[in-house]
Amino acid sequence: MTTSIFLSTPLQANDSHLHLGHGLHTLGLLRWILEQTGPADVSMTTFSTSEEFLCGFHRLRRNGLVRHALLVADVKAARKTVHLDTLVRNCFDELFLLPNHSKILIVKSRVLDVVVLTSQNQTYGDRAEQTFISTDPKLVHDAEVQLKLLTDKYNPIINKALAENVQP
Repeated sequence: MTTSIFLSTPLQANDSHLHLGHGLHTLGLLRWILEQTGPADVSMTTFSTSEEFLCGFHRLRRNGLVRHALLVADVKAARKTVHLDTLVRNCFDELFLLPNHSKILIVKSRVLDVVVLTSQNQTYGDRAEQTFISTDPKLVHDAEVQLKLLTDKYNPIINKALAENVQP
């Protein structure tokens, strides 16, 4: 399945979608979802992020497509991106740094709730990645519960400099 065919199928056409291949990145996928859901709350986990992703995510927020945003990122990987502190604080209302390798995206809107399980970090590369998208309410709920169980063990870093919380 090519990316163009994958992204041409509306979310509501099926309760699940699967993609394995090149060219589908987290930011483009999130934009595609938000175009169908309208403004939404976004929760995501990643091992690592990038300036390109954060700039694009900030544009989505500025355009009113993201109402509330939560990010769980890996504490060790965050040491390498401490220079992105200002961008991270402008993008996310809640930030959790913890041992993490998961890549999950949860989008909650008035129109449709979506969960994405992917191998793709918030970086850009030319490796094949897998992505599973579901609008099944039970899967979305299960992902939310599991994310809450994960974050309940840690204190969020809100509007604090990453440099204060992550020592190289």
